[in-house]
Amino acid sequence: MTLNKFNLPDVGEGLTEAEIVSWKVKPGDAVAINDVICEIETAKSIVELPSPFAGTVSELLVAEGVTVDVGTAIISVSDEVSGDPTPADVRAPDAPVQPLYGKLPEDTAEEPTAAGSGGAPANAPLVGSGPKADAVKRRPRKNSPAAAVTLNAPEVEPVQPRTPAEVSANEPAAGDNRPTLGGTITGLVNRVLAKPPVRKIARDLGIDLADVVATGSRGEVTREDLVSYQSQRDAELDKADGFWGKAGKPQDQRVERIPVKGVRKATAKAMVESAFAAPHVSIFVDVDASRTMEFVKRLKASRDFEGIKVSPLLILAKAVIWAAARNPSVNASWVDNEDSDTAEIHVKHFMNLGIAAATPRGLMVPNIKNAQDLSLKELALALNNLATTARAGKTQPAQMQGGTLTVTNIGALGIDTGTPIINPGEVAIVAFGTIKQKPWVLDGEVIPRWITTLGGSFDHRVVDGDLSARFMADVAAILEEPALLLD
Repeated sequence: MTLNKFNLPDVGEGLTEAEIVSWKVKPGDAVAINDVICEIETAKSIVELPSPFAGTVSELLVAEGVTVDVGTAIISVSDEVSGDPTPADVRAPDAPVQPLYGKLPEDTAEEPTAAGSGGAPANAPLVGSGPKADAVKRRPRKNSPAAAVTLNAPEVEPVQPRTPAEVSANEPAAGDNRPTLGGTITGLVNRVLAKPPVRKIARDLGIDLADVVATGSRGEVTREDLVSYQSQRDAELDKADGFWGKAGKPQDQRVERIPVKGVRKATAKAMVESAFAAPHVSIFVDVDASRTMEFVKRLKASRDFEGIKVSPLLILAKAVIWAAARNPSVNASWVDNEDSDTAEIHVKHFMNLGIAAATPRGLMVPNIKNAQDLSLKELALALNNLATTARAGKTQPAQMQGGTLTVTNIGALGIDTGTPIINPGEVAIVAFGTIKQKPWVLDGEVIPRWITTLGGSFDHRVVDGDLSARFMADVAAILEEPALLLD
């Protein structure tokens, strides 16, 4: 009998440690190659580790909740198979057991390749691995009879959609008329996409559909979305009801100590380094985005964008790409030479556009590779995929590497503006505030317009005041007149 020990691998992004979040196997279990054996939390995300061996689990060498360095043995598997596991990869009966990654158990000089990888290096991305979102526990609750009946009601055709970015803008109901430079804004906002039974459930439970993240195939809010949202709300209420410690206990016994690790630890380190290494300067500009709102409305009505979520964030993303080409130094990085006191500015002739996303694991900034090459429709699809993946907790580490400029959509949370911290390795970030109807002076008259505030933070070593102002003015110009993108 051969006992194979599996060392914690580097999942391909140069990570040095990870926490064992949960084991999916126990001693005595039979495993096949590529069976998921555990979940680990790296500095980027939750990742499922597949087994590189087939056999029987002998021992779990690291307990759940423990952080270990890459290369540490975490599990031992004997080559004796108990039970009848079905291997994910088909091997010849006499073929030697080879790990999918890492060194051979004997630490021989020969570098193994990943099973089924066609000779891929052993440190290639894990076969079958992937992050997993946190599960939300729901407290037992008594649903109203109406809600219980509605959960089993038949579904009918959905009504018109409303995007999350527009929801956050506090816009009027469909049918309102608003003046624009070229006429009126009519029915800028469509309703949230949902079926009547789902709407009734939401009414019975007191849920505003605008607050629910939609996961339906056509962007509609589903019954499952309501259940997930209600579960999260229940969990938050449970925590709120019992948050304050019991009176009479010493205060030092009413302090909750939360270890900083994983994504939170990596984010904190990066933000501190960025805040103190890069001298930040921030500027703001108010923008009349009425024509952007009208343009978004037309895109949603277009047959070419059928089934695609469209929001003002799409226009902002295009505006940032357009403005960066006119002001290249905002799409750059500051690089210190380690061997001397000199430094270089690396101007990137490509745009990996980062979109800051709040996830169950903390703040992440996945980026859209070569965004400058995408059409408006392709960019919309990329934004949709990025958001869906991030919300599901499935963002891969590689998706957060190599960003060149970042956008943070704080308007989705109803915030007007802010002073964001630059993503490490970049020199600029744009904060997109909520779009609200406000009084605006146009041609000497005060009229209602859709106004947003853009905030930009810049590394003053690379971007001086004049350049940052010109860049922000160019971004604002597109939001005020999207037709400039056609030039």
